[in-house]
Amino acid sequence: MPDTSDTQQLNAALANPRADMEALDDLERTLFSLRYALDEIGSLGPVIDPVRATEERGEAMATLEQTRVETLCEPAVGRLLDRLEQCPELLGDTHLAQIKILRRDRASLLDVPAAEQAAFSRLTCEANDVWRRAKAADDWASFEPYLDRIVGALRSMAGARDAQADPYDVWLNENEWGSDRAFYDRFFDQVKDCVVPLLADCMASRRKPSHACMDGSYDEERQWALAHDLMRLEGVDEDALWLGRTEHPFTGGPSTGFVLIASHVYPQNVLSNVFSMLHEGGHTLYEQGVDPSYRFTSLKGGTSMGMHEAQSRFFENIVGRSEAFAEPLLEVMRARFPGQLSRVTAHQLYLAENCAEPGLIRCDADELTYPLHIIVRYEIEQLLFSGEATAADVPGLWAEKYQRYLGVTVPDDARGALQDTHWSDGSFGYFPTYALGSAFGAQIKAAMVAGGMDFDAVCASGDLAPVRGWLGERIWRWGRSKDSGELIEAACGEPFSATCYTDYLTEKFTALYRLGA
Repeated sequence: MPDTSDTQQLNAALANPRADMEALDDLERTLFSLRYALDEIGSLGPVIDPVRATEERGEAMATLEQTRVETLCEPAVGRLLDRLEQCPELLGDTHLAQIKILRRDRASLLDVPAAEQAAFSRLTCEANDVWRRAKAADDWASFEPYLDRIVGALRSMAGARDAQADPYDVWLNENEWGSDRAFYDRFFDQVKDCVVPLLADCMASRRKPSHACMDGSYDEERQWALAHDLMRLEGVDEDALWLGRTEHPFTGGPSTGFVLIASHVYPQNVLSNVFSMLHEGGHTLYEQGVDPSYRFTSLKGGTSMGMHEAQSRFFENIVGRSEAFAEPLLEVMRARFPGQLSRVTAHQLYLAENCAEPGLIRCDADELTYPLHIIVRYEIEQLLFSGEATAADVPGLWAEKYQRYLGVTVPDDARGALQDTHWSDGSFGYFPTYALGSAFGAQIKAAMVAGGMDFDAVCASGDLAPVRGWLGERIWRWGRSKDSGELIEAACGEPFSATCYTDYLTEKFTALYRLGA
Protein backbone atom coordinates (compact mmCIF):
# COMPACT_ATOMS: atom_id res chain seq x y z
CA MET A 1 0.00 0.00 0.00
CA PRO A 2 1.56 3.35 -0.98
CA ASP A 3 2.40 5.85 1.76
CA THR A 4 0.72 9.25 2.07
CA SER A 5 3.24 11.07 -0.11
CA ASP A 6 2.84 8.45 -2.85
CA THR A 7 -0.94 8.84 -2.71
CA GLN A 8 -0.65 12.60 -2.98
CA GLN A 9 1.64 12.32 -5.99
CA LEU A 10 -0.76 9.86 -7.65
CA ASN A 11 -3.74 12.12 -7.01
CA ALA A 12 -1.84 15.10 -8.40
CA ALA A 13 -0.86 13.14 -11.48
CA LEU A 14 -4.43 12.02 -12.12
CA ALA A 15 -5.94 15.42 -11.46
CA ASN A 16 -6.91 17.84 -14.18
CA PRO A 17 -6.03 21.24 -12.66
CA ARG A 18 -7.86 23.22 -15.34
CA ALA A 19 -11.06 21.23 -14.79
CA ASP A 20 -10.63 21.53 -11.03
CA MET A 21 -10.25 25.29 -11.21
CA GLU A 22 -13.39 25.48 -13.35
CA ALA A 23 -15.16 23.30 -10.77
CA LEU A 24 -13.95 25.68 -8.04
CA ASP A 25 -15.36 28.66 -9.93
CA ASP A 26 -18.68 26.83 -10.42
CA LEU A 27 -18.83 26.02 -6.70
CA GLU A 28 -18.10 29.61 -5.78
CA ARG A 29 -20.82 30.94 -8.09
CA THR A 30 -23.34 28.54 -6.59
CA LEU A 31 -22.38 29.54 -3.06
CA PHE A 32 -22.45 33.21 -4.02
CA SER A 33 -25.98 32.85 -5.40
CA LEU A 34 -27.19 31.16 -2.22
CA ARG A 35 -25.51 33.79 -0.03
CA TYR A 36 -26.98 36.56 -2.20
CA ALA A 37 -30.48 35.22 -1.72
CA LEU A 38 -29.98 34.67 2.01
CA ASP A 39 -28.45 38.10 2.57
CA GLU A 40 -31.06 39.94 0.52
CA ILE A 41 -33.96 38.18 2.23
CA GLY A 42 -32.31 38.46 5.65
CA SER A 43 -31.54 42.16 5.25
CA LEU A 44 -34.61 43.45 3.44
CA GLY A 45 -37.16 41.11 4.96
CA PRO A 46 -37.24 42.57 8.48
CA VAL A 47 -37.39 46.08 6.99
CA ILE A 48 -40.04 45.79 4.27
CA ASP A 49 -42.00 42.57 4.93
CA PRO A 50 -45.42 42.70 6.60
CA VAL A 51 -45.59 41.11 10.02
CA ARG A 52 -47.36 37.97 8.84
CA ALA A 53 -44.52 37.17 6.41
CA THR A 54 -42.15 36.11 9.20
CA GLU A 55 -42.94 32.38 9.16
CA GLU A 56 -42.70 32.08 5.39
CA ARG A 57 -39.50 34.12 5.28
CA GLY A 58 -38.04 31.87 7.96
CA GLU A 59 -38.95 28.78 5.96
CA ALA A 60 -37.38 30.17 2.79
CA MET A 61 -34.21 31.09 4.63
CA ALA A 62 -34.02 27.71 6.36
CA THR A 63 -34.25 25.90 3.02
CA LEU A 64 -31.63 28.14 1.43
CA GLU A 65 -29.33 27.71 4.44
CA GLN A 66 -29.67 23.94 4.36
CA THR A 67 -28.87 23.94 0.63
CA ARG A 68 -25.81 26.14 1.23
CA VAL A 69 -24.50 23.87 3.98
CA GLU A 70 -25.09 20.70 1.98
CA THR A 71 -23.42 22.20 -1.09
CA LEU A 72 -20.26 23.21 0.76
CA CYS A 73 -20.10 19.99 2.79
CA GLU A 74 -20.41 17.61 -0.18
CA PRO A 75 -17.59 15.00 0.01
CA ALA A 76 -16.70 15.90 -3.57
CA VAL A 77 -15.93 19.45 -2.46
CA GLY A 78 -13.45 18.15 0.10
CA ARG A 79 -11.72 16.06 -2.56
CA LEU A 80 -11.67 19.04 -4.93
CA LEU A 81 -9.98 21.26 -2.35
CA ASP A 82 -7.49 18.48 -1.55
CA ARG A 83 -6.49 18.14 -5.19
CA LEU A 84 -6.14 21.87 -5.71
CA GLU A 85 -4.07 22.24 -2.57
CA GLN A 86 -1.60 19.71 -3.94
CA CYS A 87 -0.87 21.93 -6.95
CA PRO A 88 0.00 25.32 -5.38
CA GLU A 89 2.42 26.14 -8.18
CA LEU A 90 -0.50 26.21 -10.63
CA LEU A 91 -2.64 28.52 -8.53
CA GLY A 92 -2.48 32.26 -8.04
CA ASP A 93 -2.81 34.06 -4.72
CA THR A 94 -6.56 34.51 -5.19
CA HIS A 95 -7.26 30.80 -5.71
CA LEU A 96 -5.01 29.89 -2.76
CA ALA A 97 -6.93 32.35 -0.57
CA GLN A 98 -10.23 30.91 -1.78
CA ILE A 99 -9.14 27.40 -0.83
CA LYS A 100 -8.07 28.60 2.65
CA ILE A 101 -11.40 30.31 3.30
CA LEU A 102 -13.53 27.54 1.79
CA ARG A 103 -11.72 25.00 3.96
CA ARG A 104 -12.33 27.14 7.03
CA ASP A 105 -15.99 27.71 6.19
CA ARG A 106 -16.48 24.02 5.41
CA ALA A 107 -14.81 22.90 8.64
CA SER A 108 -17.17 25.12 10.65
CA LEU A 109 -20.20 23.39 9.08
CA LEU A 110 -19.10 19.83 8.41
CA ASP A 111 -19.94 18.24 11.75
CA VAL A 112 -23.22 20.05 12.37
CA PRO A 113 -26.21 18.42 10.62
CA ALA A 114 -27.49 20.65 7.84
CA ALA A 115 -31.04 20.25 9.15
CA GLU A 116 -29.93 21.55 12.56
CA GLN A 117 -28.39 24.63 10.98
CA ALA A 118 -31.53 25.19 8.93
CA ALA A 119 -33.63 24.91 12.08
CA PHE A 120 -31.44 27.53 13.73
CA SER A 121 -32.01 29.88 10.80
CA ARG A 122 -35.76 29.36 11.18
CA LEU A 123 -35.54 29.96 14.95
CA THR A 124 -33.63 33.24 14.69
CA CYS A 125 -35.98 34.58 12.03
CA GLU A 126 -38.91 34.00 14.39
CA ALA A 127 -36.96 35.24 17.42
CA ASN A 128 -36.06 38.50 15.71
CA ASP A 129 -39.71 39.22 15.02
CA VAL A 130 -40.59 38.42 18.65
CA TRP A 131 -37.75 40.67 19.85
CA ARG A 132 -39.07 43.63 17.83
CA ARG A 133 -42.50 43.31 19.39
CA ALA A 134 -41.05 42.65 22.84
CA LYS A 135 -38.91 45.78 22.75
CA ALA A 136 -41.83 47.93 21.62
CA ALA A 137 -43.97 46.54 24.46
CA ASP A 138 -41.18 46.38 27.09
CA ASP A 139 -42.00 42.69 27.42
CA TRP A 140 -38.94 40.62 28.35
CA ALA A 141 -41.08 37.61 29.24
CA SER A 142 -42.16 37.07 25.62
CA PHE A 143 -38.56 37.04 24.37
CA GLU A 144 -37.11 35.05 27.28
CA PRO A 145 -37.86 31.50 26.02
CA TYR A 146 -36.38 32.33 22.61
CA LEU A 147 -33.12 33.44 24.19
CA ASP A 148 -32.81 30.14 26.07
CA ARG A 149 -33.53 28.20 22.88
CA ILE A 150 -30.94 30.19 20.91
CA VAL A 151 -28.24 29.68 23.53
CA GLY A 152 -29.08 25.97 23.70
CA ALA A 153 -28.86 25.64 19.92
CA LEU A 154 -25.54 27.49 19.81
CA ARG A 155 -24.09 25.31 22.57
CA SER A 156 -25.19 22.21 20.67
CA MET A 157 -23.67 23.38 17.40
CA ALA A 158 -20.45 24.43 19.13
CA GLY A 159 -20.18 20.97 20.68
CA ALA A 160 -20.62 19.33 17.29
CA ARG A 161 -17.93 21.54 15.80
CA ASP A 162 -15.40 20.99 18.59
CA ALA A 163 -16.40 18.90 21.58
CA GLN A 164 -13.21 19.83 23.44
CA ALA A 165 -13.57 23.60 23.08
CA ASP A 166 -15.43 25.96 25.38
CA PRO A 167 -18.72 26.65 23.50
CA TYR A 168 -18.40 30.40 23.94
CA ASP A 169 -14.85 30.34 22.58
CA VAL A 170 -16.20 28.71 19.41
CA TRP A 171 -18.44 31.72 18.74
CA LEU A 172 -15.84 34.29 19.75
CA ASN A 173 -13.56 32.70 17.18
CA GLU A 174 -16.37 32.67 14.61
CA ASN A 175 -16.62 36.46 14.84
CA GLU A 176 -12.88 37.16 15.12
CA TRP A 177 -10.58 34.41 13.85
CA GLY A 178 -8.03 33.39 16.47
CA SER A 179 -9.78 34.97 19.46
CA ASP A 180 -11.06 33.36 22.66
CA ARG A 181 -11.95 34.35 26.20
CA ALA A 182 -8.29 34.46 27.25
CA PHE A 183 -7.58 36.99 24.49
CA TYR A 184 -10.59 39.15 25.33
CA ASP A 185 -9.99 38.94 29.09
CA ARG A 186 -6.51 40.41 28.59
CA PHE A 187 -7.87 43.03 26.23
CA PHE A 188 -10.74 44.12 28.49
CA ASP A 189 -8.50 44.17 31.58
CA GLN A 190 -6.28 46.71 29.82
CA VAL A 191 -9.28 48.71 28.66
CA LYS A 192 -10.87 48.76 32.13
CA ASP A 193 -7.58 49.82 33.72
CA CYS A 194 -7.69 52.88 31.48
CA VAL A 195 -11.38 53.70 31.16
CA VAL A 196 -12.64 53.27 34.73
CA PRO A 197 -10.27 55.77 36.42
CA LEU A 198 -10.33 58.10 33.40
CA LEU A 199 -14.13 58.26 33.50
CA ALA A 200 -14.06 58.92 37.24
CA ASP A 201 -11.64 61.80 36.68
CA CYS A 202 -13.88 63.23 33.95
CA MET A 203 -16.93 63.04 36.20
CA ALA A 204 -15.03 64.83 38.98
CA SER A 205 -13.72 67.55 36.68
CA ARG A 206 -15.06 71.07 37.05
CA ARG A 207 -15.17 71.34 33.26
CA LYS A 208 -18.27 69.64 31.92
CA PRO A 209 -18.76 69.73 28.13
CA SER A 210 -22.45 70.20 27.31
CA HIS A 211 -24.73 69.03 24.52
CA ALA A 212 -27.31 71.72 25.27
CA CYS A 213 -26.55 73.45 21.96
CA MET A 214 -28.05 70.44 20.16
CA ASP A 215 -31.26 70.31 22.17
CA GLY A 216 -34.54 70.68 20.35
CA SER A 217 -36.86 68.86 18.00
CA TYR A 218 -35.54 67.97 14.54
CA ASP A 219 -37.95 67.14 11.73
CA GLU A 220 -37.75 63.45 10.87
CA GLU A 221 -37.95 63.75 7.09
CA ARG A 222 -35.20 66.35 7.04
CA GLN A 223 -33.15 63.97 9.20
CA TRP A 224 -33.56 61.29 6.51
CA ALA A 225 -32.35 63.79 3.92
CA LEU A 226 -29.41 64.49 6.23
CA ALA A 227 -28.69 60.76 6.32
CA HIS A 228 -28.14 60.79 2.54
CA ASP A 229 -25.95 63.90 2.88
CA LEU A 230 -23.78 62.10 5.43
CA MET A 231 -23.30 59.16 3.09
CA ARG A 232 -22.07 61.56 0.40
CA LEU A 233 -19.76 63.26 2.92
CA GLU A 234 -18.21 59.91 3.82
CA GLY A 235 -17.81 58.95 0.17
CA VAL A 236 -20.25 56.06 -0.04
CA ASP A 237 -21.21 54.99 -3.57
CA GLU A 238 -24.92 55.77 -3.55
CA ASP A 239 -25.47 53.77 -6.74
CA ALA A 240 -24.66 50.68 -4.68
CA LEU A 241 -26.64 51.69 -1.57
CA TRP A 242 -30.20 51.17 -0.36
CA LEU A 243 -31.23 53.16 2.73
CA GLY A 244 -34.20 51.96 4.76
CA ARG A 245 -35.83 52.34 8.16
CA THR A 246 -35.77 49.95 11.10
CA GLU A 247 -35.75 49.85 14.90
CA HIS A 248 -32.08 48.89 15.31
CA PRO A 249 -29.51 50.26 12.83
CA PHE A 250 -27.60 47.71 10.77
CA THR A 251 -25.71 47.25 7.52
CA GLY A 252 -26.39 44.27 5.29
CA GLY A 253 -26.82 43.42 1.67
CA PRO A 254 -25.64 40.68 -0.60
CA SER A 255 -22.85 42.10 -2.74
CA THR A 256 -20.32 44.81 -3.45
CA GLY A 257 -22.90 46.37 -5.75
CA PHE A 258 -25.74 46.24 -3.23
CA VAL A 259 -25.15 47.33 0.35
CA LEU A 260 -28.12 48.08 2.57
CA ILE A 261 -28.25 50.44 5.54
CA ALA A 262 -31.30 50.45 7.79
CA SER A 263 -31.51 52.99 10.59
CA HIS A 264 -33.86 55.16 12.62
CA VAL A 265 -34.23 58.82 13.55
CA TYR A 266 -35.40 60.42 16.80
CA PRO A 267 -36.88 63.95 16.73
CA GLN A 268 -35.26 64.84 20.05
CA ASN A 269 -31.80 63.39 19.28
CA VAL A 270 -30.36 64.39 15.93
CA LEU A 271 -26.87 63.24 16.94
CA SER A 272 -28.14 59.67 17.23
CA ASN A 273 -28.94 59.77 13.52
CA VAL A 274 -25.66 61.46 12.63
CA PHE A 275 -23.41 58.95 14.34
CA SER A 276 -25.52 55.93 13.43
CA MET A 277 -25.16 56.90 9.78
CA LEU A 278 -21.43 57.56 10.01
CA HIS A 279 -21.07 54.18 11.75
CA GLU A 280 -23.09 52.26 9.18
CA GLY A 281 -21.39 54.18 6.40
CA GLY A 282 -18.06 52.79 7.59
CA HIS A 283 -19.40 49.26 7.19
CA THR A 284 -20.69 50.18 3.74
CA LEU A 285 -17.37 51.61 2.58
CA TYR A 286 -15.65 48.37 3.60
CA GLU A 287 -18.12 46.21 1.66
CA GLN A 288 -17.95 48.48 -1.39
CA GLY A 289 -14.15 48.62 -1.21
CA VAL A 290 -13.43 44.90 -1.62
CA ASP A 291 -11.46 43.99 -4.75
CA PRO A 292 -14.07 43.64 -7.53
CA SER A 293 -12.43 40.41 -8.69
CA TYR A 294 -13.63 38.78 -5.44
CA ARG A 295 -17.32 39.52 -6.15
CA PHE A 296 -18.46 35.98 -6.91
CA THR A 297 -16.16 34.21 -4.46
CA SER A 298 -15.95 33.36 -0.77
CA LEU A 299 -13.42 36.22 -0.43
CA LYS A 300 -16.13 38.86 -0.87
CA GLY A 301 -16.92 40.87 2.26
CA GLY A 302 -15.10 41.88 5.43
CA THR A 303 -12.63 39.48 6.96
CA SER A 304 -14.11 39.52 10.48
CA MET A 305 -16.58 41.37 12.62
CA GLY A 306 -13.66 42.96 14.52
CA MET A 307 -12.25 44.43 11.32
CA HIS A 308 -15.73 45.41 10.16
CA GLU A 309 -16.38 47.26 13.41
CA ALA A 310 -12.96 48.86 13.04
CA GLN A 311 -14.24 50.59 9.90
CA SER A 312 -17.58 51.62 11.39
CA ARG A 313 -16.13 52.86 14.67
CA PHE A 314 -13.32 54.63 12.78
CA PHE A 315 -15.72 56.75 10.73
CA GLU A 316 -18.15 57.24 13.59
CA ASN A 317 -15.58 58.29 16.18
CA ILE A 318 -12.00 58.79 15.08
CA VAL A 319 -13.15 60.81 12.07
CA GLY A 320 -16.72 61.73 13.02
CA ARG A 321 -16.12 62.89 16.60
CA SER A 322 -12.77 64.55 15.93
CA GLU A 323 -12.48 68.29 16.44
CA ALA A 324 -11.05 68.69 12.95
CA PHE A 325 -14.14 67.16 11.33
CA ALA A 326 -16.61 69.24 13.36
CA GLU A 327 -16.71 72.11 10.85
CA PRO A 328 -17.51 70.08 7.69
CA LEU A 329 -19.96 67.96 9.69
CA LEU A 330 -21.70 71.06 11.03
CA GLU A 331 -21.94 72.53 7.51
CA VAL A 332 -23.82 69.46 6.32
CA MET A 333 -26.12 69.47 9.35
CA ARG A 334 -26.74 73.22 9.13
CA ALA A 335 -27.81 72.90 5.48
CA ARG A 336 -30.78 70.80 6.62
CA PHE A 337 -31.46 72.67 9.88
CA PRO A 338 -30.33 76.27 9.30
CA GLY A 339 -32.60 77.81 11.90
CA GLN A 340 -31.70 75.51 14.75
CA LEU A 341 -27.97 75.32 14.06
CA SER A 342 -27.21 78.80 12.72
CA ARG A 343 -25.57 79.90 15.98
CA VAL A 344 -23.88 76.62 16.88
CA THR A 345 -20.10 76.70 16.43
CA ALA A 346 -17.91 73.79 15.37
CA HIS A 347 -16.27 73.78 18.80
CA GLN A 348 -19.65 73.58 20.51
CA LEU A 349 -20.59 70.63 18.31
CA TYR A 350 -17.29 68.94 19.16
CA LEU A 351 -17.99 69.30 22.87
CA ALA A 352 -21.61 68.17 22.49
CA GLU A 353 -20.71 64.99 20.63
CA ASN A 354 -17.98 64.08 23.12
CA CYS A 355 -19.69 64.47 26.49
CA ALA A 356 -18.61 61.53 28.63
CA GLU A 357 -21.93 60.62 30.21
CA PRO A 358 -22.74 57.19 31.61
CA GLY A 359 -26.06 56.22 30.06
CA LEU A 360 -28.38 53.37 29.22
CA ILE A 361 -28.10 53.00 25.45
CA ARG A 362 -25.01 51.47 23.85
CA CYS A 363 -25.62 52.86 20.36
CA ASP A 364 -25.72 56.44 21.68
CA ALA A 365 -22.79 56.08 24.08
CA ASP A 366 -19.77 58.36 23.91
CA GLU A 367 -16.36 56.90 23.10
CA LEU A 368 -15.17 56.70 26.69
CA THR A 369 -18.13 54.89 28.23
CA TYR A 370 -18.80 52.72 25.17
CA PRO A 371 -16.47 49.81 26.06
CA LEU A 372 -18.18 49.49 29.44
CA HIS A 373 -21.46 48.75 27.62
CA ILE A 374 -19.61 46.02 25.72
CA ILE A 375 -18.10 44.53 28.88
CA VAL A 376 -21.60 44.16 30.38
CA ARG A 377 -22.72 42.10 27.39
CA TYR A 378 -19.49 40.08 27.27
CA GLU A 379 -19.87 39.06 30.92
CA ILE A 380 -23.54 38.13 30.54
CA GLU A 381 -22.87 36.05 27.43
CA GLN A 382 -20.27 34.04 29.33
CA LEU A 383 -22.72 33.34 32.13
CA LEU A 384 -25.38 32.15 29.67
CA PHE A 385 -22.97 29.82 27.90
CA SER A 386 -21.49 28.40 31.09
CA GLY A 387 -24.97 27.61 32.42
CA GLU A 388 -24.51 29.91 35.42
CA ALA A 389 -27.44 32.00 34.18
CA THR A 390 -30.53 31.56 32.05
CA ALA A 391 -32.60 34.10 30.16
CA ALA A 392 -34.74 34.70 33.25
CA ASP A 393 -31.65 36.05 35.04
CA VAL A 394 -30.62 38.48 32.32
CA PRO A 395 -32.66 41.58 33.31
CA GLY A 396 -31.36 41.39 36.87
CA LEU A 397 -27.78 40.84 35.72
CA TRP A 398 -28.14 43.72 33.30
CA ALA A 399 -29.37 46.09 36.01
CA GLU A 400 -26.64 45.03 38.45
CA LYS A 401 -23.82 45.41 35.92
CA TYR A 402 -25.06 48.75 34.60
CA GLN A 403 -25.12 50.05 38.13
CA ARG A 404 -21.63 48.68 38.82
CA TYR A 405 -19.90 49.76 35.62
CA LEU A 406 -21.83 52.89 34.64
CA GLY A 407 -23.60 53.95 37.81
CA VAL A 408 -27.00 54.13 36.12
CA THR A 409 -30.34 52.62 37.08
CA VAL A 410 -32.08 50.60 34.38
CA PRO A 411 -35.75 51.70 34.38
CA ASP A 412 -37.14 49.06 32.02
CA ASP A 413 -36.11 46.20 29.74
CA ALA A 414 -36.72 48.19 26.53
CA ARG A 415 -33.79 50.38 27.55
CA GLY A 416 -32.06 47.44 29.14
CA ALA A 417 -31.60 43.90 27.92
CA LEU A 418 -34.00 44.31 24.99
CA GLN A 419 -32.22 47.30 23.43
CA ASP A 420 -30.03 45.31 21.01
CA THR A 421 -31.12 43.00 18.20
CA HIS A 422 -28.00 40.81 18.22
CA TRP A 423 -29.08 38.01 20.55
CA SER A 424 -32.33 37.52 18.65
CA ASP A 425 -30.19 36.98 15.53
CA GLY A 426 -28.05 34.39 17.31
CA SER A 427 -25.05 36.74 17.24
CA PHE A 428 -23.25 35.66 20.40
CA GLY A 429 -19.55 36.44 20.55
CA TYR A 430 -20.17 39.49 18.35
CA PHE A 431 -20.39 42.24 20.98
CA PRO A 432 -16.70 42.08 22.01
CA THR A 433 -15.72 42.92 18.43
CA TYR A 434 -17.14 46.43 18.81
CA ALA A 435 -14.52 47.26 21.42
CA LEU A 436 -11.83 45.35 19.55
CA GLY A 437 -12.74 47.25 16.38
CA SER A 438 -12.37 50.54 18.25
CA ALA A 439 -8.87 49.46 19.26
CA PHE A 440 -8.01 48.40 15.70
CA GLY A 441 -9.16 51.83 14.54
CA ALA A 442 -6.94 53.70 16.99
CA GLN A 443 -3.92 51.71 15.85
CA ILE A 444 -4.82 52.36 12.21
CA LYS A 445 -5.01 56.11 12.82
CA ALA A 446 -1.62 56.04 14.53
CA ALA A 447 -0.18 54.27 11.48
CA MET A 448 -1.71 56.84 9.11
CA VAL A 449 -0.11 59.67 11.06
CA ALA A 450 3.22 57.87 11.40
CA GLY A 451 3.18 57.35 7.63
CA GLY A 452 2.94 61.08 7.00
CA MET A 453 -0.79 61.76 6.67
CA ASP A 454 -1.90 65.07 8.17
CA PHE A 455 -5.01 63.41 9.57
CA ASP A 456 -6.52 66.53 11.11
CA ALA A 457 -6.05 68.52 7.90
CA VAL A 458 -7.77 65.79 5.89
CA CYS A 459 -10.73 65.72 8.29
CA ALA A 460 -10.94 69.51 8.40
CA SER A 461 -11.09 69.67 4.59
CA GLY A 462 -14.21 67.49 4.50
CA ASP A 463 -12.63 65.47 1.68
CA LEU A 464 -11.95 62.03 3.16
CA ALA A 465 -10.46 60.59 -0.05
CA PRO A 466 -6.95 60.19 1.48
CA VAL A 467 -8.40 58.23 4.41
CA ARG A 468 -10.50 56.05 2.09
CA GLY A 469 -7.49 55.51 -0.15
CA TRP A 470 -5.28 54.40 2.75
CA LEU A 471 -7.92 52.00 4.09
CA GLY A 472 -8.87 50.78 0.63
CA GLU A 473 -5.31 49.82 -0.22
CA ARG A 474 -4.37 48.24 3.11
CA ILE A 475 -7.66 46.84 4.47
CA TRP A 476 -10.74 46.92 2.27
CA ARG A 477 -9.51 45.48 -1.01
CA TRP A 478 -8.29 42.27 0.61
CA GLY A 479 -11.79 41.12 1.60
CA ARG A 480 -11.57 37.82 3.43
CA SER A 481 -8.29 36.81 1.81
CA LYS A 482 -6.30 38.04 4.82
CA ASP A 483 -7.16 37.78 8.51
CA SER A 484 -7.29 40.78 10.84
CA GLY A 485 -3.93 40.03 12.42
CA GLU A 486 -2.24 39.94 9.01
CA LEU A 487 -3.92 43.17 7.93
CA ILE A 488 -3.04 45.07 11.11
CA GLU A 489 0.58 43.97 11.08
CA ALA A 490 1.03 44.80 7.39
CA ALA A 491 -0.77 48.14 7.63
CA CYS A 492 0.66 49.28 10.96
CA GLY A 493 4.09 47.66 10.91
CA GLU A 494 3.48 45.83 14.18
CA PRO A 495 1.07 43.29 15.67
CA PHE A 496 -2.16 44.39 17.28
CA SER A 497 -1.82 46.21 20.59
CA ALA A 498 -4.56 47.83 22.67
CA THR A 499 -2.12 50.49 23.86
CA CYS A 500 -2.87 52.81 20.92
CA TYR A 501 -6.53 52.67 21.94
CA THR A 502 -5.98 53.43 25.61
CA ASP A 503 -3.49 56.18 24.71
CA TYR A 504 -6.00 57.67 22.27
CA LEU A 505 -8.80 57.73 24.88
CA THR A 506 -6.50 59.13 27.56
CA GLU A 507 -5.16 61.92 25.35
CA LYS A 508 -8.57 62.90 23.98
CA PHE A 509 -10.53 63.00 27.22
CA THR A 510 -7.71 64.49 29.27
CA ALA A 511 -7.76 67.44 26.88
CA LEU A 512 -11.56 67.65 26.70
CA TYR A 513 -11.97 67.69 30.48
CA ARG A 514 -8.70 69.55 31.16
CA LEU A 515 -7.61 66.89 33.58
CA GLY A 516 -4.60 67.84 35.66
CA ALA A 517 -4.90 71.48 34.61
